[in-house]
Amino acid sequence: MENPKTAMNPEVRSGWDTDVLIIGSGAAGLRAALAASEHANVTLITKTTLTESNTHYAQGGIAVAMNLDDTIALHIKDTCVAGAGLCDVVAVEMMVSEGIPRVAELLDWGANFDWEGTLPRFTQEAAHSRRRIVHKGDATGRETTDVLIQRVRNTERIHVLQNAFAIDLITDAALKESSQELITCYGIIAIVEEQIVSIRAKATILATGGLGRVYPCTSNPQIATGDGFAAAWRAGCEMIDMEFVQFHPTTLFLDGAPNFLISEAVRGEGGTLLNIRGERFMEKYHEKGELAPRDIVSRSIQNEMHLTQFPCVYLDITHKTTDFIQERFPTISATTKHYGLDINVDLIPVRPGAHFMMGGIRTNTDTQTNIDGLYACGEVACTGVHGANRLASNSLLECLVYGARAGRNAANFASTQPAGPPDLPILSNVGASATLSTETAEIDIEEIKSAIRETLWENVSIERTGEGLQNTLAVLQGITESLGDMVTCSETKDVSTFETLNMLNVALMITQSALARTESRGAHYRFDFPTRDDLKWQRRILITRDNPPEIVPL
Repeated sequence: MENPKTAMNPEVRSGWDTDVLIIGSGAAGLRAALAASEHANVTLITKTTLTESNTHYAQGGIAVAMNLDDTIALHIKDTCVAGAGLCDVVAVEMMVSEGIPRVAELLDWGANFDWEGTLPRFTQEAAHSRRRIVHKGDATGRETTDVLIQRVRNTERIHVLQNAFAIDLITDAALKESSQELITCYGIIAIVEEQIVSIRAKATILATGGLGRVYPCTSNPQIATGDGFAAAWRAGCEMIDMEFVQFHPTTLFLDGAPNFLISEAVRGEGGTLLNIRGERFMEKYHEKGELAPRDIVSRSIQNEMHLTQFPCVYLDITHKTTDFIQERFPTISATTKHYGLDINVDLIPVRPGAHFMMGGIRTNTDTQTNIDGLYACGEVACTGVHGANRLASNSLLECLVYGARAGRNAANFASTQPAGPPDLPILSNVGASATLSTETAEIDIEEIKSAIRETLWENVSIERTGEGLQNTLAVLQGITESLGDMVTCSETKDVSTFETLNMLNVALMITQSALARTESRGAHYRFDFPTRDDLKWQRRILITRDNPPEIVPL
């Protein structure tokens, strides 16, 4: 069979297609595009529509130290405490301090957040020592992306390409004689209008968002299948902290309804958690009760579900007035009402769901990866700002700060590149992951996706054991073998098939990293190693395509 790493070689073009290529249209990608466009021509591609992203569905808000009784130092401290000893303090300080002007400019650009007098209306969320969350009701993500999208559309130097699925990064890895030589990225291979195309760029930014859809219960939209993580890993990127998947304590659990997120802010505004017996239970697990860190609340809910033999717990906000609920939580109220639930008088059935990946593509504070010309920002990247457990509402702040930094740095890099790209073959890394059968038409791709999700949910979710992790590795390896021989990108243009490959790659990274960390820390809880071990494990786990997990210093 033809070698999949040399099969694709479209006609070589003499010039670049764009200066800076950005994959992803969430807050990180949009902010990167705006920053890069100040000095370069930008192409932004998105998997479906410009408005579809994890950011769009974010409810709670943006954490920022702008309140009168707040300080940068306090916000840094809260972030690092939540991160359970694994935060990069320099990166956190950068996010918190640069976050203030980033939020201020968002307001200047027309973000219609809720106000109280001359200041934004700050709300409380779990593990924050101050009320520092700016918001627009419970639709802050939508408001943020609306503002950024409008500005992107009005920027002449930004070209947007929708419904474009990035398959793989284009690199010169095949031309390197030694694995120690620096690899350079020259753009991507993508599916556009059912055609395989290459988009060549002087600099490339991955801002592809999350991977929650590798789990059956998640707050993430359908697009979040870990595509950027997998493409980066296949290209040779260093991946780090992949064991740390955050599970949000409260996603809607209702027949016929999706796993809709019930914002942290509901508990921040006084919502209480009850078990099926009507008993409050959080205070027996943590002194902060409902406002404990997310990992603790999620495990506590799971334990209550186990003790009561019931598939959910309940969130109660009925003590608030109808006017308050309608003003503060209009999206949650309308969505639950659509499914027959009135949160003004009814308890909200909830359970934890996969929400956010703290790990990802290893970058420095300039968003550079270990591949020259490749940058990453937002959820797909890992600067170390979240450590082992993200502090609520720091995600949008990270997107704004590091998105802007990625855009500026990528544009600067692009300005140093020659007039035309080198003559090199368009190589696909899909073959390196040893999957995808030439007989994929006979394989039920959705069944494979379900198998990946179910084994992760059973063994690699809120609580883990060595035995369960080993079982999942065996399942994932079996799936890899069942998919059969490798194929080239040119043999399939089915996005769902590539999503399946990406999910499999990501599932393996998460499982291998979780198996390597023999302690419990933040969002990673090992039932067989239930304590935190700072002496051995105040370290990070790095994983690459060609090497097993490696323990590295902070």
